[in-house]
Amino acid sequence: MKLSVEQVRHVATLARLSLSSSEEERYAEQLSAILDAVAQLQELDVSGVEPTSHASLASALLREDAPKPSLTPDQALANAPARGGTSFAVPKILE
Repeated sequence: MKLSVEQVRHVATLARLSLSSSEEERYAEQLSAILDAVAQLQELDVSGVEPTSHASLASALLREDAPKPSLTPDQALANAPARGGTSFAVPKILE
């Protein structure tokens, strides 16, 4: 599937990206290659493959998400250079 520069420009606008004309052309080629690869995957017969949520068994290796005792706010903030109540105080980064 060949993406046009206009389609790339439209996607960039939706993503609020500013692209140069050379970037638009490069991304049109790269995204077209990705869509071609996806199209090839869609041609595979996966009727005998069980649906999974992950490609690996990594999720089976994770421990159960259970609450455990943790630090108190005073313990967690013991070495903080600045604190505001029970939180870390950090310099303001937005106006």
